Amino acid sequence: MKTAIWLYLFMFIAFFDLHAQFPILSPFAISLGAAPSFIGLIMGMYSLTHIPGNILAGYGVDRYGSKYFIIFSLIIAGWLLIIQSSVTDPWQLLVIRSISGFILAFLSPACLSLLAKIAKDQIQQGKLMAGNGLVHTLASIVSPAAGALLVAKVGYSIAFNLLGWILIITGVLAFWGIQNIKSTSIEKKLPHPQTLMENEEQKIPWLFYVLPLALSCSQGILFFELPLIPISRNSIFASGLLFSIVSLGALCTLSMLFLNRLSPFVRTAAGCLFLALIFFDLALHQMFPLALSLFLIGMAKGIIYPAMATYLTHMSSISKYGRIFAILAISMSLGAFIGPVIAGQVRDIVSPYLFAFIFLFVSLSMLPYPNRFTIFTQRKV
Repeated sequence: MKTAIWLYLFMFIAFFDLHAQFPILSPFAISLGAAPSFIGLIMGMYSLTHIPGNILAGYGVDRYGSKYFIIFSLIIAGWLLIIQSSVTDPWQLLVIRSISGFILAFLSPACLSLLAKIAKDQIQQGKLMAGNGLVHTLASIVSPAAGALLVAKVGYSIAFNLLGWILIITGVLAFWGIQNIKSTSIEKKLPHPQTLMENEEQKIPWLFYVLPLALSCSQGILFFELPLIPISRNSIFASGLLFSIVSLGALCTLSMLFLNRLSPFVRTAAGCLFLALIFFDLALHQMFPLALSLFLIGMAKGIIYPAMATYLTHMSSISKYGRIFAILAISMSLGAFIGPVIAGQVRDIVSPYLFAFIFLFVSLSMLPYPNRFTIFTQRKV
């Protein structure tokens, strides 16, 4: 578990650094003269260039391990942030963000694959995935407000420089703190070859990947819209607080460890339905205050994302962890590209949140049942 602790530490720093940019990227692009539609393109291209990186990461992690992909992503991403601090044109920002998207595409499959291999059984896998979500959430609670406050105090250039150096230092420390793992405790506990063959024959239904695509699309729409609403335009710090409210909601459900006893499928389906209804309310009725809606969105995310990752580990053989998490990242990258682009084009005509609701509801209707449906997860492999 020593590797897990180090990995959580590095992931916290990396996620803190990356989420700190969410509330300041759109205002920064506006300060360079970018129109809302072009801002959507900048955010979308960052996600689109994830795809080739995810493909390479999937096979690379399975073959070479996670360590060097994590180090490479962190150091190069930090260097690109330092370059980003001196851009003077929206097109330059587009190029930098596109390259950053490719580089950081290696980080998520590498981290998730390494976490999955550390676990001793499926219950512990679920807990480690929930721990990943918890670390991600803790970082994202304080980082948006911290990033906005940092820009308010020192300006965009110094802020991006500081964030870049933090990533570089984290990548250097990861060289000593992370070790590759070739065989797992789960693999060693498989009772006999027949069980191993059964595990390897399980396949992830392709329709499953429609769900993470819709989830990231809805999140892209939300992250595009929040910095552009009136309260955020009047104060970058207020924009950061709105992002932090989402993370507080996720922390709430991630802290409910008893949820891990429910099967990943049940958690995924229930969380997706809950999230779709919240976006429907944002689009049409707005029965709840904005802060409450954002908190509920975070609660839904705290249920869904660990459940999806656990579902994948339960349904796949150990030798394919890198590839399945790469495909998951690809589908989320596509959604994160589509969401901001759609929001930038339709926000003057109709609420983009309506599209988020439609995407989530359609993906929920297409979610395939597992071969062996159970309400509660199994304790051992």
